[in-house]
Amino acid sequence: MRRHGESSPAAVGQTTTSSAAAPRSDWSTLKRLFPYLWTYKWRVMAALAFMVGAKLANVGVPLLLKQLIDTMTLTPQQSLLAVPVALLVAYGLLRLSTSLFAELRELVFAKATEGASRSISLEVFRHLHAMSLRFHLERQTGGMTRDIERGTRGVQSLISYSLYSIIPTLIEVTMVLTLLAVKYDVWFAGITGIALVFYIAFTVTVTEWRTKFRKEMNELDSAAHSRAVDSLLNYETVKYFNNEEFEARRYDENLERYRLAALKSQRTLSLLNTGQQLMIALALVAMLWRATQGVVDGRMTLGDLVMINAFMIQLYIPLGFLGVLYREIKQSLTDLDKMFRLMEREREVADVPGALALQLPAAGESGRLADVRFEHVNFSYEAARPILHDISFEVPAGKTVAVVGPSGSGKSTLARLLFRFYDVNQGSIRIAGQDIRQVTQASVRGTIGIVPQDTVLFNDTVEYNIAYGRPGASRAQVEEAARSAHIHSFISATPKGYDTMVGERGLKLSGGEKQRVAIARTLLKNPAILIFDEATSALDSANERAIQAELQSAAQNKTTLVIAHRLSTVVDAHEILVMDAGRIIERGTHSQLLALGARYAQMWALQQNTEPSLASTV
Repeated sequence: MRRHGESSPAAVGQTTTSSAAAPRSDWSTLKRLFPYLWTYKWRVMAALAFMVGAKLANVGVPLLLKQLIDTMTLTPQQSLLAVPVALLVAYGLLRLSTSLFAELRELVFAKATEGASRSISLEVFRHLHAMSLRFHLERQTGGMTRDIERGTRGVQSLISYSLYSIIPTLIEVTMVLTLLAVKYDVWFAGITGIALVFYIAFTVTVTEWRTKFRKEMNELDSAAHSRAVDSLLNYETVKYFNNEEFEARRYDENLERYRLAALKSQRTLSLLNTGQQLMIALALVAMLWRATQGVVDGRMTLGDLVMINAFMIQLYIPLGFLGVLYREIKQSLTDLDKMFRLMEREREVADVPGALALQLPAAGESGRLADVRFEHVNFSYEAARPILHDISFEVPAGKTVAVVGPSGSGKSTLARLLFRFYDVNQGSIRIAGQDIRQVTQASVRGTIGIVPQDTVLFNDTVEYNIAYGRPGASRAQVEEAARSAHIHSFISATPKGYDTMVGERGLKLSGGEKQRVAIARTLLKNPAILIFDEATSALDSANERAIQAELQSAAQNKTTLVIAHRLSTVVDAHEILVMDAGRIIERGTHSQLLALGARYAQMWALQQNTEPSLASTV
């Protein structure tokens, strides 16, 4: 039996190249992010202005504090009645303006941050839906959703840490160093500058070194999450084989590897923090010693000492978090880069430039009809293992063509190619005379409706799942489709009726109930072309006969491709194709193929013997 998830060498090569590609530089990632933020350029400019205002006010606080202390050397009358009152009021206003400017900055820039996150998340979501079926068969849902979640969060973290912490601190450092160098001994600026150089160099070096531990921790976190999601999605299989403890052990192994990586990351973080605090302490001691000597020598006032101490506290408190900030910014850039790389994955199946919508013939008395042609189609999921060999057939407009054959003969591949989940290697598929590779995918899929063999439903209500065939359909239209699919009575008998939740992947419903919901959904869509891929495979004999009558009614005046295993469901087809090993080995009507006495006749005889109740109803 073929494996749908197997990749062609070209696809494997693309994946390998993508994963092995050299990491994008941080500047490249920032440039990739910039257009999303620049959409809100006026808010960006206003936020920067408020940020500078906040830092000017912050630097003004120690200066005013110096003046307040120095004025205390005046006479008591002057101190109490005039200068201190004004300075105290100004000091309070500066403190208030610092917080006010910071809040205004966050308020103004919040729309830009949230808007950029929303735009990126939406673009990723749309891009993932635009990727080929091969990509989604190869992906690990848990790990990928974790990467998207971290990438989206990384946008907010990057902006928050850079705009609200790093850039303001750099502005304040520049202001303070300039002030100290101009107003006082150049050594004050020298000590601060030297300390900052060593501090930043140490922080960056150690953080870069420990980034690999953080990456390992994130990869193990994604692996553990993928393991958990995969296990929970396959809950029934776990229960069938009594493997709860086996799954718990596998999950625990991933958690243990994550724990060890997290401990290693924490040890290196402790080393980083200790080194940073040592440098800060040495710089503060040197600055205060220099300032104290200035006071003793009479070159500086007590207010200067207090001001310098206040400056150092204001500078080194945020710098104490530089390691954390730098690490988080680097991690945010890494997470963003992962998400951007996901967005940049080329689509295996893409619309050609300037592709137009599929044009169907004008509607006649029987509706809009279109024929389907497979012309010398060759296809393989991987180059070394061809699936279809020179397949040619036509489904005339308004007629039904059935494809039968053993499992693995390539029947379901025809439906995937018609929906353009993959592109053919050679040949062409045409709808109403138009090569489906030359028109938009959306228009092709909008023209086709399918009842698949394996029905997967959304974890929502029955009504939502049926109405998914035509979003916006009324309750009356949904109920009419349900009646046609012989499921209305069942739904109405449930306590919540059409508001009944179907559970994850529809697991609250039986296989037959899910199949009938899928049929109702397709009937509601009312497409010009119908595909029934083993549409009644999950139904019992009585329900199959009832549904089969409805399917035949739905197929009236529609171009229909039926993929079937039970031959009794296709005896009235305009033409029956018998496939084996990717080739059409017989074709004709039911009576012609029986008269031929070859493969189809053998299959018919076998099914008559094994399913007499079905055969007798034909």
